[in-house]
Amino acid sequence: MASQGKCSLPALYLYVACMLLLFSWKTNSLSETEALLKWKENFDNQSIFKSWVIPAQSNSTTASPCQWRGISCNDAGTVTEINLSFTGLTGTLQNLDFSSFLNLLRLDLKTNKLSGSVPSNIGLLSKLQFLDLSTNDLNGTLPLSLANLTQVYELDISRNNIVGEIDARLFPDGTGQSRTGLIGFKNFLLQENQLGGRIPEEIGNSKLLTLIALDGNFLTGPIPACLGNLSSLSILRVAVYQLTGQIPANIGTLNNLTDVRLFANELTGLVPEELGNLSSLTVLHLAENNFSGHLPQEVCRGGKLVNFSASFNSFTGPVPISLRDCQSLYRVRLEYNQLTGILDRDFGVYPNLTYMDLSYKKLHGEVSPKWGQRQKLTLLKIAGNSIGGSIPDEITSLSQLVELDLSSNQLSGKLPEQIGNLTKLSFLSLENNNISGQILEGIRRLSDLGSLDLSRNRLSGGIPYQIEDCNNLQNLNLSHNQLNGKIPYQIGNLVALQALDFSYNSLSGEIPSQFAKLATLENLNLSHNNLTGTIPASLSNMVSLRSISLSHNSLEGPLPDGSVFSSSNSDAFANNKDLCGEIRGLRPCNDVSSTGKGSGSKKNRLVLIVVPIVSVLFLSFVLVGIFLLIRRRNLRKVSKDGYNSRGEKSFSLWYFNRKIVYEDIVKATNNFDQMYSIGIGGSGKVYKAEIEDGNVFAI
Repeated sequence: MASQGKCSLPALYLYVACMLLLFSWKTNSLSETEALLKWKENFDNQSIFKSWVIPAQSNSTTASPCQWRGISCNDAGTVTEINLSFTGLTGTLQNLDFSSFLNLLRLDLKTNKLSGSVPSNIGLLSKLQFLDLSTNDLNGTLPLSLANLTQVYELDISRNNIVGEIDARLFPDGTGQSRTGLIGFKNFLLQENQLGGRIPEEIGNSKLLTLIALDGNFLTGPIPACLGNLSSLSILRVAVYQLTGQIPANIGTLNNLTDVRLFANELTGLVPEELGNLSSLTVLHLAENNFSGHLPQEVCRGGKLVNFSASFNSFTGPVPISLRDCQSLYRVRLEYNQLTGILDRDFGVYPNLTYMDLSYKKLHGEVSPKWGQRQKLTLLKIAGNSIGGSIPDEITSLSQLVELDLSSNQLSGKLPEQIGNLTKLSFLSLENNNISGQILEGIRRLSDLGSLDLSRNRLSGGIPYQIEDCNNLQNLNLSHNQLNGKIPYQIGNLVALQALDFSYNSLSGEIPSQFAKLATLENLNLSHNNLTGTIPASLSNMVSLRSISLSHNSLEGPLPDGSVFSSSNSDAFANNKDLCGEIRGLRPCNDVSSTGKGSGSKKNRLVLIVVPIVSVLFLSFVLVGIFLLIRRRNLRKVSKDGYNSRGEKSFSLWYFNRKIVYEDIVKATNNFDQMYSIGIGGSGKVYKAEIEDGNVFAI
């Protein structure tokens, strides 16, 4: 590595000079109008070029393009700017004759669909000051002719598919004798390409650089120490996934630095304490590296730090003391380190804070009621620490909160009464604490909730049916608690559910058949409860179900059809009352169990059908028999000539012999008036009827 303040460059500018001579032979270049019209032919009548036409009274050599869309000229009528950004251009740069635009100062073609390579003759734009080709589909390598753009102050070719390495010859040689290289440029942006190799040491010779953005490539090797020469540098972004080595200590001397992003690399060692001297620092990203040791304690010395991340490293020691009073903070990520501290002592009230993740460190203390003053907070994660006490009611005043994760701590007490006030919550995890009491009905107000995890606590009581109002839930985990009562059938209305876990509770009753409506459910765990009855056959329609566990209950009967029931291991249904099915480890449903109480599913269904039918038939036979016996007894009372024991004619016999008609009987009894009733027989009331011929009958 070159020493600070001196970066060498191979004397290879002859190559650049030869290329420029190659282009200079073209003395009869096209006019600006002709060059633009020729380039237009590459774009298949795209609407952006509607104004690019020559008036009838002019020709291509005399017409001016200064009124065309995207074209600007100076007072002499010479094109100084081509700006067609955000216009949806689809084509290439290959047909654009750059030699025709010797006075061009600005070329802005960002955010289009340009493809192909960056033409080598772009180096002929010797007066160019601004070049932006970002956010296109350009490929190939960076042309070395860019070194001729000595007046460019901004070079942006980010978000393309540029390959190869950053050629050291693009930069000055450090001797002050060369007139080529990107001498005057201030902003150098090559983000999100496919560049490899090292960051050239020679980049430190471009003394006017204020912004370097190389993140999102495949660069390797160390951060050049020569960056310490760039006294004007304010933004350094080299989050490129493969940089190694340590942060050069002289980075801490760049007092103009405001934004340093080194995350997602393989950097190691200690972070220079000198970074704490950067009083203008607003952004510092050190996350996802292999740093160790202490964080700079004065990282917020200037009181301007707004975005700070050091997560996923091996930092030890105390939380930086300067963070407590850093009122400017709006985003902090320190998760997955070994930092120590006390939550309610080492972190202050940050009025602008929107995001704080302090998970998986070694923090103690409690969640202070003062956290309720962070009204702009959208994410709060303090999982995996040793935080005790209860959840303060004040935290429910965080009306903008979207994610709350206090899992794997030592929290106790009950859920906050007003938890329903957190109406914007989409993620809530209080898993693995000592929280007691009941799940509050107010949880129904969390209609945006996508994930709810209250598992591994000491919650008791029933599952509130009102949870059905959380209709965006995709993950619901209430396992390892002391919940009892029946599973609300309304759970079947949570049609967005993908994972449901009620295991290790004391739930009773049957599995609701409404679960069949959970068409997107992939994982279902109801094991280790007191569930009874059969598994609803309708669950066979849950085609998305990939895993199921119903073990350690009191379920019986056949397994439903369906792939998850036939493909699961028998352990998923073990330790139940009497389940049967075709999977290994369960008895077949057509066998009788050893206790004599069980039977196959077909036999059970047959019994359920046959027994009621036989019972009805038997009862019918009994009733018919009783009726016939009574009728026979009555018939025996009738004499052979048709008279009963009282001397009255039997109606049934006379009616049979057709000696009277029904109209005569109605008339004789005055329509069966009560005054003619003489008693009750085996078939009903008996009436006395005297017919007009003098005969008397018992009806």
